[in-house]
Amino acid sequence: MKLFSTMDISASALTAQRLRMDVISSNIANVETTRGQLVNGKWQPYTRKMVVMEPYSQDSFNQVLSRYLGSSITEGVRVTKIINDPTPYKRVYQPNHPDADENGFVLYPNVDLLKEMVDMISATRAYEANVTALNATKSMLTKALEIGR
Repeated sequence: MKLFSTMDISASALTAQRLRMDVISSNIANVETTRGQLVNGKWQPYTRKMVVMEPYSQDSFNQVLSRYLGSSITEGVRVTKIINDPTPYKRVYQPNHPDADENGFVLYPNVDLLKEMVDMISATRAYEANVTALNATKSMLTKALEIGR
């Protein structure tokens, strides 16, 4: 394990959690967006997005290549993709709404504000934990350098 690899691991987690918080913020901002995407000439509501993360694999080609090229990010976490939530949209009876169908129902995004807030708290706590780990590593490295004086 290289000297700064623990810092690289924490940095990769910080980057992933920051992206997760950005996606959650986008979901919260679009909680009532009934015209999110135009599909076949018809408006669809905004679709909730979710971040998919995975650990760096020990056996992947990128891992081996990074090791030989001297890149320090060989462990940690990475965002592999951002996917749409497959849960159905919410149907609300509002006959006066401009986006209401012939029966008076409006499709709202599949974003649950409570679920988004729980995810945001989880992402924030993970971010804070990684900042703490990064600061602890920095402190240990500083103390190790002081020994050499």
